[in-house]
Amino acid sequence: MFATGIENSYPTIAHGRVRVDQMESCRHYDLWQKDFDLVEDLGIGFLRYGPPIHRVWQGRGKYDWSFVDATYQDLLRRNLIPITDLCHFGVPDWIGNFQNPEFPELFAEYARDFAARFPWVQLYTPINEMFVCATFSAAYGWWNEQLASDQAFVTALKHIVKANVLAMHAILEVRPDALFVQSESSEYYHAECPLSIAAAELYNGRRFLSLDLNYGRRVGSDMYEYLMDNGMTREEYHFFMHHNAKHHCIMGNDYYVTNEHRVHPDGSTAASGEVFGYNEITRQYYERYRLPVMHTETNIQQGPNGDEAVFWLWKEWANLLRLRNDGIPIVGFTWYSLTDQVDWDIALREQRGVVNPLGLYDLDRNIRPVGQAYKEMIEHWRQVLPTQSVCLRLPLVAPQKYGQQASRHWCADARTRNQQLHPESTNP
Repeated sequence: MFATGIENSYPTIAHGRVRVDQMESCRHYDLWQKDFDLVEDLGIGFLRYGPPIHRVWQGRGKYDWSFVDATYQDLLRRNLIPITDLCHFGVPDWIGNFQNPEFPELFAEYARDFAARFPWVQLYTPINEMFVCATFSAAYGWWNEQLASDQAFVTALKHIVKANVLAMHAILEVRPDALFVQSESSEYYHAECPLSIAAAELYNGRRFLSLDLNYGRRVGSDMYEYLMDNGMTREEYHFFMHHNAKHHCIMGNDYYVTNEHRVHPDGSTAASGEVFGYNEITRQYYERYRLPVMHTETNIQQGPNGDEAVFWLWKEWANLLRLRNDGIPIVGFTWYSLTDQVDWDIALREQRGVVNPLGLYDLDRNIRPVGQAYKEMIEHWRQVLPTQSVCLRLPLVAPQKYGQQASRHWCADARTRNQQLHPESTNP
């Protein structure tokens, strides 16, 4: 699956008073048809895309579907396959923030209602980058609740991951053959010196928590104590161990040059730049979870020479091929995003209006060198990869094929398998 995405982050800052909406900043609300044209021009068949939750979800069972109806009907017409991103770093004002204990059950209702309205959608990322969302909102104090403590982080994390789990089960009630791509940041913390080792080990345990809980993998004793010491109950922990939907999941690994960190003796961290790279870090995640892998996000600024992003694209693709050739089941690659972004150089902490040249196209929708390089890469590799290994083939139903006889049989079989694997999870 060659993919790109429409950047749709929408956290709040200034203690909830200001919404940072990337779809607005990047003019997607005005140019969405042009953006879909560009996706097709690149030869891309998969689009990481999601509705703006703060505009759509106006209360419990109350929705304004107007923009979503228009955009998703056009995706269906074009037979473009969306990987639908239902929550991307923010919640509607009426929810508050990720400290709200009612969020998981409410979000599951939203996910079920979305799936019922758009039953032809098969691929989902219910909640994007759960670890990053909890970290930036409740450990660093940058977004949403803007808290900075271990207890706030654990609270946000358990609510976010539970919401993701419940949403998967809710969607499967409507679309039994749904597949879930967990787009998650793949991190690593390097100890700067012997005095940094203890802190680095803590951080390297914590980086797995969102996926450990999501996939029902038992955490180590140090992380169990960390969770219990900071507000998670045994009952909450056991929920994650017994209600996962791992058999429907693809592990999405996001990797940027900022994903590796250097740990100082006092426990503080700084960016280390690329040390291990995507190959090594993704291998660590794969060995932990043993799931099909998709490279769900990467980018880098075009740079003063104009070819920095082109070189990064080649390097990430080379890393992906190395993993694949070593027998790891790779199912897709993504340059994120379609267009340039705004204010991500400061992680959306302020609204400065600074354009970050990270996209396949600039904000005037002119193709960048990396966009041309990606288009050529897709043309060169599209017909080669499927002939070499069946692990790149997923049981996908094209949007326009949904509801046909073969699709109905597959959904019925998937529903039966789900009931056999998790007879208790219809109402988790």
